Amino acid sequence: MQIFFQQVINGLSLGSIYALLALGYTMVYGIIKLINFAHGDIYMLGAFWGYYVINVWHFNFILALLSAMLVCGLSGVIIEYLAYRPLRNSPRITALITAIGVSFLLENGMSYLFGSNARDFPQVVKQVNYNIGGVRISNIQLEILITSCVLMLILQLIIKRTKMGRAMRAVSVDNAAAELVGVDLNRTISFTFALGSAMAGAAGVMIGLYYNSIDPLMGLTPGIKAFVAAVVGGIGSVPGASLGGFLIGLLETFVQSIGLSAYKDAVVYVVLIVILLIRPMGIFGKNVKEKV
Repeated sequence: MQIFFQQVINGLSLGSIYALLALGYTMVYGIIKLINFAHGDIYMLGAFWGYYVINVWHFNFILALLSAMLVCGLSGVIIEYLAYRPLRNSPRITALITAIGVSFLLENGMSYLFGSNARDFPQVVKQVNYNIGGVRISNIQLEILITSCVLMLILQLIIKRTKMGRAMRAVSVDNAAAELVGVDLNRTISFTFALGSAMAGAAGVMIGLYYNSIDPLMGLTPGIKAFVAAVVGGIGSVPGASLGGFLIGLLETFVQSIGLSAYKDAVVYVVLIVILLIRPMGIFGKNVKEKV
């Protein structure tokens, strides 16, 4: 039982990071029906920004986290404005290919500017381990889990209780009707990208703290796993994305614990295939019929 609870703690810590990433995917898809494959690279930018401000400006964890959220939120708005907005009325495949192109641009741009070697993330938080009933929990795991849950709660409050949140929900239902009642479509979409990218930036700083290593290609695999988490939970559903992230984190951790570390990524993709075959709308997704 001690081993089981230890893996649950590890899985929840990792899953909370996947959940933050999945939220960006699900919000953007809910608004403009776009799978933003550059989202994982925004997470990478957040990690590098945290690395920079901690090393050069000696920021603490909270300041590094907040500044990464700000920079990544702004980056998301710029990417939406330059890459996606001109293609809003184009076929979806065009926007999808553009998202893949933006992803490659960010990855290779960072590799060119800063090198492709992995860097040790500065340990701005001194690790302290607690032993509770034979289960070891570190203060870093607790900080990651608590910070992620607080950010997810704030995001839910923004969506449910603010004017911009109501605009986001209106646009996700029918953007043309939302415009007719006075919703600023461009502003709402930009705000959605800013929110999702800010969550990714926070996840980047926390994953650097968790694994102590960052590199320009670090966003590729977690980005795909977060997309799987969004699909599992029901893409377009904020609670579903959060649940999907935790489930993927737990699954990955338990696969590693039974000695199958080499297959931890493959198992996630198998789950995606199974979900698409059995319940393609996800756990919280709705089976909506579309006119053709």
